Amino acid sequence: MSVLAQAPPTKPKQGRIKCVVWDLDHTVWDGVLLEDGEVTVRPAAVAQIRALDAMGVLNSVASKNDHEAAMAKLRELGLDEMFVFPRIGWDAKSESIRQIAAKLNLGLDAFAFVDDQEFELAEVAYALPEVTCVDAADIEQVLTGVEFRPRFITDESAQRRGMYQSQLTRDEVAADFVGTSEEFLATLDMTFTIEPARREDLQRAEELTVRTNQLNSTGKTYSYDELDALRESPDHLLLVATLTDRFGSYGKIGVALVEKSKPDWRLHMILMSCRVMSRGVGSVLLGQIMSQAKAAGAGLRADFVETGRNRMMQITYAFSGFREVSRDGSHLVLAANLDNLQEPPDYVRIEVLR
Repeated sequence: MSVLAQAPPTKPKQGRIKCVVWDLDHTVWDGVLLEDGEVTVRPAAVAQIRALDAMGVLNSVASKNDHEAAMAKLRELGLDEMFVFPRIGWDAKSESIRQIAAKLNLGLDAFAFVDDQEFELAEVAYALPEVTCVDAADIEQVLTGVEFRPRFITDESAQRRGMYQSQLTRDEVAADFVGTSEEFLATLDMTFTIEPARREDLQRAEELTVRTNQLNSTGKTYSYDELDALRESPDHLLLVATLTDRFGSYGKIGVALVEKSKPDWRLHMILMSCRVMSRGVGSVLLGQIMSQAKAAGAGLRADFVETGRNRMMQITYAFSGFREVSRDGSHLVLAANLDNLQEPPDYVRIEVLR
């Protein structure tokens, strides 16, 4: 038995699985912790966990076990930090996976569940048919499949777990914070860095054009080679943005492509990762481009394509002083008002590197 979920599509989607949720007893280790006391880690399971983590695929836990005892054993084995938001208790495994999905803000179809017991696999397959269920005996065959291999493995992939763990910490601090949203944001000590793209940034930039939907001005994707050519073009400006705060880095979260034409610069594409939507920095990169265009004595026009999912970016343009000047179906051209540029929010430090 290998996969108990619904039959896979004819052509599996590469990188569909974003998180693998593991049982513990007879899956990550041999033995039953509460019965045997001492258990032996399974090297094949640990190898798969570490390989997935290095590619940027998250790992979590759904185990019917004593929470304190299981976490102590994971710490003893040096594995506790490998798992994001582990659910260890006596809930149904399907309920644990629901909780993990909600906390990580990932769709259930982005999850796989590994267990040694047919009953548990069947329970999850019935309650959560979107989840891919994998027998623990088959992990070396199934977890190396195309659906578990991200299309993009970038320099940030190995940092993805840490970024999610930092976000969970932020969420906990925010839940306990008494005050306004802006007062909380001011406590984060955020730094927003904007710089010309380097060759080592291009894989992540390509990934952002493919994965970003809500804060993508055109929905257009760019390949690595296209971005590299634009990066070296004297007529174009390819920018990347990074955000950090006191909890750590969000990684590269923004990309913009500007053609420095006359009399108006043309903003062909701007996008921001959805993971910073709640940080109040969605207009920072756009504001910097507006400032640079004005300093160069040029106007600024922007392409915008209504995709049905990027309404938030359209609102960002409107609040930044852009107005529609032409439309061809879903393709709009927007013109910026550069006479009254907005100041960036006080709670974020801006660094512009040349």
